[in-house]
Amino acid sequence: MMEVENLTALPGFILLGFSDAPELQATIFPIFLSLYIMMVLGNLVMILLINADPELHTPMYFFLTHLSFIDFCLSSTIVPKALENLLRGRGHISFLGCFAQLYFSLALIVCECFLLGVMAYDRYVAVCKPLLYATIMSRARCYGMMGLVYTTGFLTSLGHTVLVGRLSFCQARSINHFFCELPALLQLSCSNTRANKLLQVSNAELNTAGSVLMILVSYTYILHTILRMPSARRRLKAFSTCASHLAVITIFYVPGMLAYTQPRKACSRDQVKLVSACYTVLTPTLNPFIYSLRNKEVKGALRRLWVRKLVPRLARL
Repeated sequence: MMEVENLTALPGFILLGFSDAPELQATIFPIFLSLYIMMVLGNLVMILLINADPELHTPMYFFLTHLSFIDFCLSSTIVPKALENLLRGRGHISFLGCFAQLYFSLALIVCECFLLGVMAYDRYVAVCKPLLYATIMSRARCYGMMGLVYTTGFLTSLGHTVLVGRLSFCQARSINHFFCELPALLQLSCSNTRANKLLQVSNAELNTAGSVLMILVSYTYILHTILRMPSARRRLKAFSTCASHLAVITIFYVPGMLAYTQPRKACSRDQVKLVSACYTVLTPTLNPFIYSLRNKEVKGALRRLWVRKLVPRLARL
């Protein structure tokens, strides 16, 4: 339980954002704004398109819908406040607002981590056991997997948030970051943060190891199956079903692992902010475009939506 004295003595935090590089803020704001607009449009279009087209009502696109939803929520938890602070140079965030941002951002990051592992398992079943795909990846199993993903993410984040809420922050209230990230908050505390850091490292290693292990095992079997296929055409088709997922894994895990496993003293604060911006802004923006640009089924669904919905309306005008 959070200490009452903390709530009364600490009116909030100051997010310094990129104030240590004021000459760059005029450039950073339009970049963040453009990426956020593209993220909103890209992920909402993916969600609406998958739900509107019956041909996309498959397990793969069911998980892709949730990936777009998680990406949308993750960026929306962080970017609007960061944009406001960029306009001001630095900004105030309330105590409860900061902890809400910490809770939801961390929960959604963990959810995406496990969802990518689940999507790797889905690709394994599709490539290695195509005749049993509909049976193994049943509706009930897909919903059960997503329930487990969300439960794990939000319970993990709850543990971190409760522990951070028990810390004292004394008079240090300036967070040298553009959002309330867990390591940045721990650096501010004048309490003993050993338990918090231990939980952070152990959870990061367990969550990453669990998801990465599922991905590695799945793609080991996928690669083995693809190499045994008799024709090059079949091998190329099988690999193409996994290419988008592999690209998403790469752009998510590389900055994410740098942010939560690299010692903070080994990199500058600017590097930490850049890495955080990658997995909270850039990755959610790129994901829907990776799947739409490389996926014939998504392109076909866009054409069908255009013909069925938009062309008749334009003709009536």
